Amino acid sequence: MSEKEPKPVFLRACRRLRVDHTPIWLMRQAGRYMPEYRATRAEHEMLEVIRTPELAAEITLQPIERFGFDAAIIFADILPPLIGMGFDLEFVKGVGPRIKNPIGHPQDVGSLTTPPADVSMPGTLRAIKMVSDELNPRGIPLIGFCGAPFTLASYAIEGGGSRDYTKVKSFIYHEPDAWTMLMNKLVQVQADYLLAQAEAGASALQIFDSWVGLALGAQDYKRYVQPYNTTLFAKVARGGVPVINFSTGTGAYIEEVARCGGDVVGIDWRLPLDEAWHRIGHERSIQGNLDPAALLAPWPELKLRVDDVLARAGGNPGHIFNLGHGIFPQTSVDQVQRLVDYVREMSARRGARAQ
Repeated sequence: MSEKEPKPVFLRACRRLRVDHTPIWLMRQAGRYMPEYRATRAEHEMLEVIRTPELAAEITLQPIERFGFDAAIIFADILPPLIGMGFDLEFVKGVGPRIKNPIGHPQDVGSLTTPPADVSMPGTLRAIKMVSDELNPRGIPLIGFCGAPFTLASYAIEGGGSRDYTKVKSFIYHEPDAWTMLMNKLVQVQADYLLAQAEAGASALQIFDSWVGLALGAQDYKRYVQPYNTTLFAKVARGGVPVINFSTGTGAYIEEVARCGGDVVGIDWRLPLDEAWHRIGHERSIQGNLDPAALLAPWPELKLRVDDVLARAGGNPGHIFNLGHGIFPQTSVDQVQRLVDYVREMSARRGARAQ
């Protein structure tokens, strides 16, 4: 092994290097399906946890200690950077995130600020330092993350979740100059935030574009999103750590998503992994893509679906096993442990290897 090659299996897969088993981590691996998490959250509100490094670090480590994943992901949320820009964000129990002062007019965009991450997100950066100090000696990488500009802009304009995204699309069509200003500000804030996470100790970064494929078709994506994502990925590449480009609902134009950048392309469950990898190109690593609902199925059914994902990966270098989105709260911890053990066993047996 070259001295410059990373040793942790997750980082090796990000670089398409030979591994002894397919690495596995799961989105929302620290979440409500875990009794440890529920116990911590019963005593603390969401924003309190995110802003308190000791609590965020504790929750980040919970799934590592229980399941032995090949990577941790810092416990945070994509939305708190909006607070520093001037948005009044709250997490409403049983409802989800709500922004009390969403963008309604072009002048609202002009008033948004772009503070550096060490001013707006010091708690998360400190938590990353704490967790990386704990995990680095154990050879377990820590993933930092942020929301992609479109997804954050959608929350900022819609004020919360949406079924049809009419407010954000109307804003795009009627206020193109304000849209450009908003997206540029979000690129600036998120690039600084991700680079600060890498500096704090994150070994890899993931950019979540959770809403774009549910809201936009290929033409609108290329016109209103792709230029800004491309700029963001180019800026973040300067951090020197692998970057994962994750989106949902973008199977119709996954090639355009991949063209924005990233060392790894994360895909949801709607597209077969081998087809997605062919369209992305095997010179890039791929992450995914078990349907999260499969974890609710009986083990024989789940096993078939895991086998299918591994078979489609074909033992090629660069596959990171994950879900196509986050774990559902009703998922059994026993099922998750069984999944982790089985992926390791079967991928090692298949002899995951470099071509």
